Amino acid sequence: MSSQPSKTLQTFPNPATERDYHIHMQVPEFTCLCPLTGQPDFARIVLDIIPDKKCVELKSLKLYMWSYRNEGAFHEKVTNTILGDLVKAIAPRFLRVTAQWYVRGGIYTNVVVEHHKRGWKPKPRVDLSQFEPAQPAVTGG
Repeated sequence: MSSQPSKTLQTFPNPATERDYHIHMQVPEFTCLCPLTGQPDFARIVLDIIPDKKCVELKSLKLYMWSYRNEGAFHEKVTNTILGDLVKAIAPRFLRVTAQWYVRGGIYTNVVVEHHKRGWKPKPRVDLSQFEPAQPAVTGG
């Protein structure tokens, strides 16, 4: 596998297709260029995936993210492109891409896009908070 930027996303078979499970990934050093000024834009990209038959391989994801370093793109466009490319590569049950863009002109921008596989319904969340240990009482000395 190459160590150069690449738009190719490698995949591998999901080892547990019988269940929904959550893959949470963070890319804290995403960079692309402002299409108007050519100056760098920086973001933290968060991926939340419930895979179906395939998962994305991490090194290829790193090289994919790196491939944007010298490209000009508006925040909304690049976030939607990342979602589209990942959906095309792995066809997940669910995918959310959250791009948290660092301040530019005094404004922080967050762009959130989602994909839901047709017909997929999330399972109800199990609330286990009732089993959390109680905090000990604070007493004066």
